[in-house]
Amino acid sequence: MTRRPAPPLPPPKARRHLRETAALTQTQLASRVGVTPGTVRAWESGRTTPRGRKREAYAKLLKTLADEETARRTTRPPHAHPESTPETDPAPTPETAPAPAPAPNSGSESAPARKPLPPEPGPAPESGPESGPKSTLEPAPEPEPGPEPVPEARPAPVALTPAQAFDALYEFGAPALVRQTYLLTGRREQAREAVERAFQTAWEHWPEVARDRDPVGWVRATAYEYALSPWQRLRPRHRHPEPPPADPGDRTLLNTLLRLPPRHRRTLVLYDGVGLDLPETAAETEASTPTAANRLLRAREAVAGRLPALADPQALHRRLAELASNERLGAARPHAVRGDGERRARFWTRTAIAFTAALIGTTALTVRTAPTHYEPPVSPGQAVRGVPPRVAQGSLSDEELELRHKLRDQLQHGPERLSPRLE
Repeated sequence: MTRRPAPPLPPPKARRHLRETAALTQTQLASRVGVTPGTVRAWESGRTTPRGRKREAYAKLLKTLADEETARRTTRPPHAHPESTPETDPAPTPETAPAPAPAPNSGSESAPARKPLPPEPGPAPESGPESGPKSTLEPAPEPEPGPEPVPEARPAPVALTPAQAFDALYEFGAPALVRQTYLLTGRREQAREAVERAFQTAWEHWPEVARDRDPVGWVRATAYEYALSPWQRLRPRHRHPEPPPADPGDRTLLNTLLRLPPRHRRTLVLYDGVGLDLPETAAETEASTPTAANRLLRAREAVAGRLPALADPQALHRRLAELASNERLGAARPHAVRGDGERRARFWTRTAIAFTAALIGTTALTVRTAPTHYEPPVSPGQAVRGVPPRVAQGSLSDEELELRHKLRDQLQHGPERLSPRLE
């Protein structure tokens, strides 16, 4: 049975651009595809990728939005800018001036309209026997012009370099991520290594991470996937358990968490430990909202079955925070993490270059020394049968001895050797 190839999708940045160009919110696009807004947010940030029917529906909708944008660009008329004249375009007055357009707001509610300012009260008319009522047609005296206010000079925003921005993100999120990863694995060194590897991956993809709406969530998803990878069990240090927490209550809670399936454990830590809502938890674990809710309920039941005092979600959240805070889990310095990531990247780059050069050299040597014509193989030897054995020379008979003496006594040179003589 053959499977159809998955439809291609544009990059995450292009997906978000198409949605914003079509003036659609994440909630509206999620309702058209049949998913939650948190899932759409994860798709647009690049943390997750749609699969199956959801991918087909999402790709079809993005293609429709792209076609609509192309059609709008091709059929958009040129904007006219007519010059206004005093006769046809009078200056707007405070009574007839159009209201300013409201500023764009990212939330669902619009900004409240501003009320017109009340007129400033003028000086009260003087009353006295010498002063009479002033005519309303008499113009009021103009106020004397005062000095114009000088605008305050605001300091220009300081642009951070990529290294400085990465260091700020690491110092902000690394300590909390190490504690959260410790709840998933129960191993201190593995938690630190998972967070460092996640930040190294973030540094390699820094332009994408810097534009993400939730950079900490991007790193958290990468760290959780690395920590819960099945190949971690094959490492030699996994065979040697680490010392458990000193508090018996913390030890029991940690053992209960480690007995949960990895997906249930991750859902419980994200929802009750980190404090994400259900759609965001479902998006980060690449599951639907009902599936995430089912995993959360099963994990809570398992924890409450062994620790009845943690049946309340608030109590469970407090105990998870205490368990993560009681351990001394430090993180490396950000420059060390960046340096290790760059060294690892250089090592694998040089290894790939060396392997490619060796492969090219081996191929060239093979082409140079390979035969250019066919040489039939030499057939194996076969035993020849029926040949009489070779007999060695034995002793001479009397006749042979007499003939040999006769030949030795005759001359070996001269005409006698060539012409026979009669005896």
